[in-house]
Amino acid sequence: MTDTRIQAGFKLGTFSAAGSRPFAGLVRGEQVIALHTLQRLADGKGLALSGTESVFALLQNWQSNFAALSQVLALADQADALHWAPVSSLQVHAPVDLPRQIFCTGANYFKHVVDILVSMGPGAHPGTEHMTPAQLRTHAEDMMRERARNGSPYVFSKIPSAITGPYDPVVLPALATQPDWELELAVVIGKAARHVRREDAAQYIAGYTIANDITSRDLIWCKEPKAMGTDWISSKNSPTFLPLGPYLVPAAFVEDPAQLQIVLKLNGEVMQNESTSDMIFDIARQIEYISSRVQLWPGDVICTGSPAGNGIHFGRYLRDGDVMEASITGLGEQRNPCIAEHHDR
Repeated sequence: MTDTRIQAGFKLGTFSAAGSRPFAGLVRGEQVIALHTLQRLADGKGLALSGTESVFALLQNWQSNFAALSQVLALADQADALHWAPVSSLQVHAPVDLPRQIFCTGANYFKHVVDILVSMGPGAHPGTEHMTPAQLRTHAEDMMRERARNGSPYVFSKIPSAITGPYDPVVLPALATQPDWELELAVVIGKAARHVRREDAAQYIAGYTIANDITSRDLIWCKEPKAMGTDWISSKNSPTFLPLGPYLVPAAFVEDPAQLQIVLKLNGEVMQNESTSDMIFDIARQIEYISSRVQLWPGDVICTGSPAGNGIHFGRYLRDGDVMEASITGLGEQRNPCIAEHHDR
């Protein structure tokens, strides 16, 4: 029975019906059941299931809750009159509501970074002044291999108020002229983590979901004084700049997170199409690095980097009326229309 359940799997999400208060639900196939319904079933059988009021609350005691959910599902299959609803009848929200922390790993896909370095041309880095394009590419590839061996991930934070649902509009701020897409595999942390060793990192992962780290390219760099560097608040944290979901897929049901295909389409045209195997720093290394710098908590989200194919590569940025469709193998799909911001001053 256990092997069948593990093979079949389930997903977790946050839903609402006809404007009602959002609730946490468990998804199998195209059907969802409220976690509070499973809570009643668990209580009746003496199973230790807690935090069913939200996915975030469930994550605070993830290991025991995951085991309890697997058990209670077997009971649900035998019970009568349990209410399963079609996912299509509900509004789907971001699966984890307002995590404490969101971290993003930048410049983390090999081909992506190499392409950027090559596009900068000879002379952008010392010693490259007289290189041909082929020599420049070889040089960039060598740099990234050395970075993977001896370097560290480049990590910054994003704020929870940027989160929006997987099918909600992305609002393009009036002050930005180059809003860009960055589809990423997101890791959701399942227990408190500090100074985690790479070989132990997997046990701290609750599951995976899809994130789109929208970025206003024209607002990344501080204008005055330039020595201040990057302005992540202005460029990455506008409301709706992090579509998340549709589901949290438990790690037990993701066979190999290093072999997932990331695909983003803009108005039906494929822009990003890359495997997570192209990461420079894998997920375990990212958790090792981040937990060596900060305290990670259950429910925290790590966006693990975006592959090549962003708008900056095409000189084509998001516009009013655009539609982004995104998918990652086994994690579902997003569909976010883009609308221009309108506000009164």
